[in-house]
Amino acid sequence: MNITELVSQQRAYFKTNATRDINFRIKQLHGLREVLRENEQTLLDAIYADLKKSRYGTITTELSLVYGEIAHSIRDLPKWSRKHRVGTNLLNFPEWSYLLPEPYGVTYIAGAWNYPYQLTLLPLVSAIAAGNTAIVKPSELAPNTSRAMAALINDHFPSHYLHVVEGGAEIAGEILQERFDKIFFTGGSVIGKIVYEAAAKHLTPVTLELGGKNPAIILSDCDINIAAKRIIWGKFSNAGQTCVAPDYLLVHSSIEQRLLAELKRLLMAHFSPSSIGDNYMAIVNERHFERLKMLMDPEKIFFGGVTDKEQLLISPTILHNVTFDDEIMTEEIFGPLLPVIRFDDLREVVEKIRTYDKPLSLYVFGKKSAVTDSLFDELSFGGGSLNDTVMYFANRNLPLGGVGASGIGSYHGEYGFKTFSHDKAIMEKGTWIEFWFLKVPPYKEWKLKLLRWFIEH
Repeated sequence: MNITELVSQQRAYFKTNATRDINFRIKQLHGLREVLRENEQTLLDAIYADLKKSRYGTITTELSLVYGEIAHSIRDLPKWSRKHRVGTNLLNFPEWSYLLPEPYGVTYIAGAWNYPYQLTLLPLVSAIAAGNTAIVKPSELAPNTSRAMAALINDHFPSHYLHVVEGGAEIAGEILQERFDKIFFTGGSVIGKIVYEAAAKHLTPVTLELGGKNPAIILSDCDINIAAKRIIWGKFSNAGQTCVAPDYLLVHSSIEQRLLAELKRLLMAHFSPSSIGDNYMAIVNERHFERLKMLMDPEKIFFGGVTDKEQLLISPTILHNVTFDDEIMTEEIFGPLLPVIRFDDLREVVEKIRTYDKPLSLYVFGKKSAVTDSLFDELSFGGGSLNDTVMYFANRNLPLGGVGASGIGSYHGEYGFKTFSHDKAIMEKGTWIEFWFLKVPPYKEWKLKLLRWFIEH
């Protein structure tokens, strides 16, 4: 079956209104969860083959998040999908106004390789919950997980409802030639622009989940031990291949050495460079491995710097004495390299951050104060945390999404449902009174005054 036929079949099925039924959607979510749970070992084997990702890491950062999203959607779908009453104005009295969510229709979801299950299946859960059909293309850079998802979904769901298409850039190009009702893309900004351009030809709404250079500002009054622990986990989980990971640290000069010492102590205890092959993820491919290796200035390595090309492993690496002029500060790192830049003047830091594209995330470590509040207020970013990194991603009550170059739109929980839904605006008006005399000639000054009062209040 070619892509055009697949889209046509899904559009025809959507028009039957079968997917609009709430019970149908809940049944499909139960079915997806059952398929994933029954084939969990297949999924674990596939991701290890692609990324050397451990069972522990896959369950905690991939599958459990998907199961949680499904459970949340099943529980709250009746509330999300019902009519939402909104206020009225005097001009339209007597009336009852509400928003009625409806599915877009045929959707296209393009997943990413760094969290191949989470970043492909979370938007699929939202698409199902909202009542859409979906064509899904996992990333070809993680071929085993792509193959596993294709086998599980295509074997258990009809293609006119859900279908996984595998392939690289050529297949992606073919898919983007089609007219969809919604496109959801996760990946880099270069491909994101191609997706956005293709969608514009059909005026298709798009959600782009991209990335950027996420700063972490470490203030002098922070808890150094807690900061070090949460920075290490957020930065080096998934071998740094996380869109919301801190990309670089901006550390007040008064605590730089103490923070560096604590980071080193913790890394030695849990991620010794001599054992990077144990429970540590690989870089996705040789091209990315070589790119990251080129970003490591040997003279600035404070800790780590061990590489294994055969296994595509790079140990957690901290670089110090880094400046904004260094090559590593010219692009998103997306790997286990953490540059540390010291500062004395916070205002200069704020202005420097503003010279970059708006990041997906911002992290600040320090005691809550007017200073921390001003940082969150003044800087533009998708989401972030005070005294933590990454974990806001796991709160389904917060949207995940970027701004500007880091993305368009958001998802997770109800935000995902809304991303894949259109709110129809509906007004039901009473018939027991009609202000006809104000709408028709003769137009009198007293009528105008009365209408102005109705309109402006």
